[in-house]
Parts: sequence; structure tokens; C-alpha cells
Amino acid sequence: MRAIRCHRYGPPESLVVDTLPDPQPGPGEVVIDVKAASVNFPDVLIIENKYQFKPPLPFTPGSEVAGIVRAIGDGVSNVRIGMPVAAFTRVGGFAEQALAPAGACVPLPGNADFAAAAAFTLAYGTSHHAVVDRGALRAGETMLVLGAAGGVGLAAVEIGKAIGARVIAAASSDEKLAVAREHGADDTIRYDTENLRERVAALTGGRGPDVVFDPVGGSFAEPAFRSIAWRGRYLVVGFAGGDIPKLPLNLPLLKGASIVGVFWGEFATREPARNAQAFEELMRWLREGKLRPHVSARYALEETPRALTDMAQRRVTGKIVITP
Repeated sequence: MRAIRCHRYGPPESLVVDTLPDPQPGPGEVVIDVKAASVNFPDVLIIENKYQFKPPLPFTPGSEVAGIVRAIGDGVSNVRIGMPVAAFTRVGGFAEQALAPAGACVPLPGNADFAAAAAFTLAYGTSHHAVVDRGALRAGETMLVLGAAGGVGLAAVEIGKAIGARVIAAASSDEKLAVAREHGADDTIRYDTENLRERVAALTGGRGPDVVFDPVGGSFAEPAFRSIAWRGRYLVVGFAGGDIPKLPLNLPLLKGASIVGVFWGEFATREPARNAQAFEELMRWLREGKLRPHVSARYALEETPRALTDMAQRRVTGKIVITP
């Protein structure tokens, strides 16, 4: 099979296409013929050795896929050969075939859109864990979503609306804000041309948002936190802006607010039963049409470096996928 390989840490252009033996499933494992593999910001960080999960070199990046089950190992009963599935693989997704734990596979309907399915697991799993579990967002509350047109940002917008909250979407261009509005955002802020704190204050009557969803970090973190409501919850989701912010600790004291870490991969590993419950709710919302995964571009396997570069340079709205 062909696969994208990282032989040394570096930028996306250092990746190569290799031919490898077809993977064989061990006990409790599944081999999937990959029809689509989603690109996520952690994929950029992993190949540059900047992520908390560090697979040994050489490795194949790519953490979530959708496709057809090709082979199953001993003890697998939840899926069968020929079944369409989506799966969280952590690594190995940017290839013609991927190995996944059977427990990480979600059966799909026969008419599934593989690109949309591949775009679902990590983004919606992360955002549900953030907004529902860690942020405890409730109907009638207000949530500010930074990076609202990205994969996890759009998922957070939709989840916030499914709960019954008011959602303020912040992004860096009119195009991105238009996408956020299409997915349910009530109000928008273009934070490269508008003052974030002043606009949040104007939209909330000076009260501020109950929850701030932040996958960006960087220079927007402190003004967003300074805008938060009393007893607000600030969700630390990631650092797509590049810099890890250093918030003054007097701010949570003055606001009676919480800084809450979000690490969905570790949550799914440590608390699989709660993660399964979360996906039951997500699948129900998906069936009800409240969630609509947005795939903005598709790339061939050989174009994976360009896809990762587009992700790194924040030229992406929603999700993008590799189609081996």
C-alpha cells in the first residue's frame, strides 16, 4: 500500500510517499480501506515534534479515517468485513489502508458520505467534550467561539446551538464568518479588524460570555478572558495561533472564572464509557440535522503536504480531507 511517511521531524514538504506492506490486524484490531482521512491541526504539530503525542520515527500521520473494513483480528465483534466505518486512529490515517482499534470504529450507514464521516470523529468529539462536559454550557447561556470557521470551531458553533445557547463566532475574515453564520452563529466578530473586547461587550451588554471556546491561543486569549462573564468557563482547546498564551492569574480570581483544559484523546482513552455516551448524543443530533460537517476541500494522497501547509497557514474553513 502507499502511505505518507514522516522520516524526520520538519515542515509538511519533508513528508514522502512510501510503499509499505499491507497492515495485518492483531487481536482487537481492524484494517480499513481508507476512502477519506481528515486533516487536523495536530497533524501539523506531530510532524514538527510540537505535539504532546510523539510517535516514534518513521510514522504515518493522520488520526481519523472513514472507509470499508478490510480485515479484522481475533476478538472483534462490533464490526465485520465489508462494513463502512469511521475510526480514530491517532496515527496511520494518511494511507491507502489504516489500522485501528475495533473499539475506535463507529459503524456508518450504507449510503455514508466518507468525507463527511472522516471529518466527524475528532472535531465533534473534541468540541462535545469541551462544550458539554468541560464547559457545562446550558440553554440560554452565551458562548464565544474563537477560530469559529475551523473544524473544531464550527463543531462548537453547531453544538452550542443544539444545546440552545447563544453563539458568538469570531474569525479572521468575512468569508470565514459567513461560514460560521451558515452553521448557526447568532453574532460574529472579525477580530483582525474589530476590537475583540469592545465588540464582545457590545454584543453582551457588558456582561460577557459564559463560556469561551479557544482553539487558537496567541494574542486573542487574554482579551477573550478579560471579556468573560462572572463564573465563566474558559476552554483551552489548542494553540492554532502558534503561541501558547500566559494568562495573568489575577484574571480568574477577579471574574470567579475557571480555566478548563480540554484533551479529548486522553478523555476518550481514560473514560471510554462517557465518550461513547457523548457520541450517542452527537449521532442523534446528526440524524436530526443539527450537525452538518463542512468539508471545504479534498486532496489526493500525494497532495498531503499541501493540505497540511494550508492547515498550518490557516487557509482552511471547516474540514479538509485526503482521499487515497
